[in-house]
Amino acid sequence: MKLEELQVYNLSMDLAERIWNIVIVWEYFQKDTIGKQMVRAADSIAANLSEGFGRYHYKESVNFSYYSRGSLYETKTWLTKARNRNLISSSDFGSFTKQIDVIGVKLNNYIKSTGKKSSNFDICRPNDNE
Repeated sequence: MKLEELQVYNLSMDLAERIWNIVIVWEYFQKDTIGKQMVRAADSIAANLSEGFGRYHYKESVNFSYYSRGSLYETKTWLTKARNRNLISSSDFGSFTKQIDVIGVKLNNYIKSTGKKSSNFDICRPNDNE
């Protein structure tokens, strides 16, 4: 399986792009404070998934998936701050929250499935025949 085939990865990439498109039009102060933090947190979700995927060791893959989940919740916090400070609309916030909830479920399922593989294969992932 390739990284780009993981639905949780693709949803995370989409979330980060949606956030980028909102933050990029903010004024300097808002971008420099909340915006940068929110974009970094959102970008980190998919980045950590890809780093763990590339490690080819199940325990490391799970650890990076946990980092990804932490970034997902950090993103939700920054979105909440942005909504509270009237930088995003309530409808955008609701849409982002739904997407975050979906990603969270898929990320937890990915972690569970990776953990099951870990107990079967202690050292590394089988060759992907690439």
